[in-house]
Amino acid sequence: MIFGIGTDIIEVERIEKQINSGGSFKEKIFTEGEIKYCESKKFSAQNFAARFAAKEACFKAIGTGWSDGFSFKEIEVVNDEMGKPELVFHGGVEEFIKENKIINSNISLSHIKEFVTAIVILEKQTKIYKFLTI
Repeated sequence: MIFGIGTDIIEVERIEKQINSGGSFKEKIFTEGEIKYCESKKFSAQNFAARFAAKEACFKAIGTGWSDGFSFKEIEVVNDEMGKPELVFHGGVEEFIKENKIINSNISLSHIKEFVTAIVILEKQTKIYKFLTI
């Protein structure tokens, strides 16, 4: 059963400016693993923007936004051995996921030079009913 769906689109340039501003934006938003991954890529700004959009989309799927005391670093985007993005939850977001019996997260990221988009679908555990046939 679907718990929530979230989507986000963002300009790569907007995130690139934040990262290059010299402030602590990168460290406030991204985990060490995400920073290492993105900085290893030729177009690192696209990868940072994709992860930012994924976090925004996930907050929308949760239904609370990030204003409920959650931080961006509590949602981490990792890639499996085939490169498929996956979400890993930490802290308060992880507790929320467990409390609401969310058993699966699906994520899709896409980008072109100027824009990045992300979609997140969270699935909730449901009761399984057995039907008898006569």
